[in-house]
Amino acid sequence: MTLPVRVQSAPFDMGAELNRFAARVPGAGAVVSFSGLTRDLASGDLQVMEIEHYPGMTEAALAAIRDEAIARFCLTDAMILHRFGPLRPADPIMMVATAARHRADAFAAAEFLMDYLKSRAPFWKKEITATRATWVEALSEDEAALARWSKPA
Repeated sequence: MTLPVRVQSAPFDMGAELNRFAARVPGAGAVVSFSGLTRDLASGDLQVMEIEHYPGMTEAALAAIRDEAIARFCLTDAMILHRFGPLRPADPIMMVATAARHRADAFAAAEFLMDYLKSRAPFWKKEITATRATWVEALSEDEAALARWSKPA
């Protein structure tokens, strides 16, 4: 059985991961997945994206947001898979999958998880080219995307 939250350095097969996830949600009416790929720089000179994390803390944070998504969107199940270490352009970097009785919940939950992973998940990314290494900073667009999920006071 696949763990619902995995942080790993090894590559993964998106199709196989989705098939394993779908096989364990027999009562779901919808399964939604999103896989992110390591994006090259606009200049096209990214050699490596180095991703760091704190083992234990990262998995706990991802499990907490997964549990929140399950409760918030009435999911049957959800999965988060994220890689760390050196990644090259076009390498799979992450995947979320959600299952629910209805597609709207599955789609919304997948977006919620992706917005969280982009803005709040405890990963640190460094872009390495032939001439420099730069830590990736949060973007205002990512913060705005996450803000739409704020619960009203």
